[in-house]
Amino acid sequence: MGFGNVAAERAAIEMTYEGRCTVTELQSAKDPVTKATGQHRVIVLLDEPCAVSQTTLRGVTSTETDNTINYDAKLFISPDVTIKAGSEINVIQDGMDIRFQQVGKPFRYPTHQEIMLNEVGRV
Repeated sequence: MGFGNVAAERAAIEMTYEGRCTVTELQSAKDPVTKATGQHRVIVLLDEPCAVSQTTLRGVTSTETDNTINYDAKLFISPDVTIKAGSEINVIQDGMDIRFQQVGKPFRYPTHQEIMLNEVGRV
């Protein structure tokens, strides 16, 4: 990858982003009424373009009313955003609405970053 082509390569990668994600992280906040401080989920990114790809199938859980397929995934997103470990990432892509948790340290490239995710539930 030549340095002169980074902008064009980044634009080409971002054209493949068919998903949108909302990222929340735990932050300390004081309740205005009780004055107690506690951990609350706060939105840090809203409707951010992204792409998700399945990486590992972890098995199928079956009950009388539900068949759940558990898998790990990889998030592709702009290198300009910061997503902290443990953040929850809700992705809407290809008719799916899935909640993930970041499980790995982001691997950054000049054109994008890749983040390993665990599915934590369908919304």
